Amino acid sequence: MLVSKIRKAVSKLYVQVLIGIVAGILVGHFYPDVGSQMKPLGDLFIKLIRMLLAPIIFASVVVGIARMNDLHEAGRVGVKAVLYFEVASTIALVAGMVVVNVIKPGSGMNIDPAHIDSAAITTYTHAAKQHGMLDFFMSIVPNSIVGAFANGDMLPIIFFSVLLAISLARLGPRTAPFVDMLDMFLQGMFGVVRIVMYVAPIGAFGGMAFTIGKYGIGTLASFGELMVCLYLTSIFFVVIVLGLVMKMCGLSLWKYLRYIRDEILITLGTASTEAVLPQMLIKMEKLGCSRPVVGMVLPTGYTFNADGTAIYLTMAALFIAQAMNVHLSIWDQLLVLGVLLLTSKGSAGVAGAGFVALAATLASMHKIPVEGLVLLLGVDRFLNEARAVTNLIGNGVATVVVARWEGQLDMQRARAVLNRESTAEYEVREPHTQPSIEPAVGSNAH
Repeated sequence: MLVSKIRKAVSKLYVQVLIGIVAGILVGHFYPDVGSQMKPLGDLFIKLIRMLLAPIIFASVVVGIARMNDLHEAGRVGVKAVLYFEVASTIALVAGMVVVNVIKPGSGMNIDPAHIDSAAITTYTHAAKQHGMLDFFMSIVPNSIVGAFANGDMLPIIFFSVLLAISLARLGPRTAPFVDMLDMFLQGMFGVVRIVMYVAPIGAFGGMAFTIGKYGIGTLASFGELMVCLYLTSIFFVVIVLGLVMKMCGLSLWKYLRYIRDEILITLGTASTEAVLPQMLIKMEKLGCSRPVVGMVLPTGYTFNADGTAIYLTMAALFIAQAMNVHLSIWDQLLVLGVLLLTSKGSAGVAGAGFVALAATLASMHKIPVEGLVLLLGVDRFLNEARAVTNLIGNGVATVVVARWEGQLDMQRARAVLNRESTAEYEVREPHTQPSIEPAVGSNAH
């Protein structure tokens, strides 16, 4: 009986991922040389997922918008999503600023900028020079759509997908066979995701073993106060802010977190929200959000709604100022806040996006030394886990909010899914829509 229960528990994806994370921590701590060589395992899993992102996002956006009743509906959903993204990001930025001012994790470090070797951050500072708002808007339009797909540039892919979907919607019913074909292609891509998810525990193990093996648990102690600030603020934002938002939508945040626990643990282990985007598209639709809303809001949220990154950016900027004894008046801090509202959006799709956005902000301020980024290099991987998980949860909540706001959320189905009840009687039968797909192998979602 006991063996049967253990076997049943281990068959669940979130348990396998949790085992991978714990094993990675132990290997990285006790065998750091071995752990630091495990990075390819995590990278391979991320690469497998990234291989699928471009076609999945393309098909999701096109099918979602093309099947809307009219283009005004698509525009309305887009405006509501952007409005929510801006409000949520601003609250996250302010929360980070308040906490870092109260706790002051950088005070007393007395770092002299002249003694810092900035060679390690040249990649980020160089990228920050091409990080203005004009460059951001220019990057939305690709030189070649084939090149955008080949490079996995999400913004250009979303832009092209929206244009194609609008043109298909305007052509009317005669495009239905093509949209149906794209929908079947999307189901095939989700089938590939289910296969890839078998290696998620290995990816989580590799990512965690590398992090602990390379940087060591001792790194956590030296920047412990900053890490505690970021993690506590992220928890506060999720529990209080997003919890209130979910309550206003008539749903339980705790039950929602339980529903996406597989994705939370994978994100924690790999420090990447990209690793679970395909799974989130599936789960948000199963939750009762309409396919058009999910197809528009979730991929766009990955680009524009980085709540965890917003918290990190304000905290990191003010932490560097405190560590280097740079006094910032309230007006200086509000200026940092205003600049971050722009640079945090322009960081989408850039490798090391948080660092690039931070470098761009510090460079534009001319008051906080950009060289201070070196202070965060060793601990950034640990900070990235908190902001990635917060981003993941925030984007799921954003999808629920817009769907509820638009009247495209099946509340009976959502409550049944979150309460782990049978959802057969709440199945939505849309024209030209394929049968609802099952969750990933090993998932405990119902």
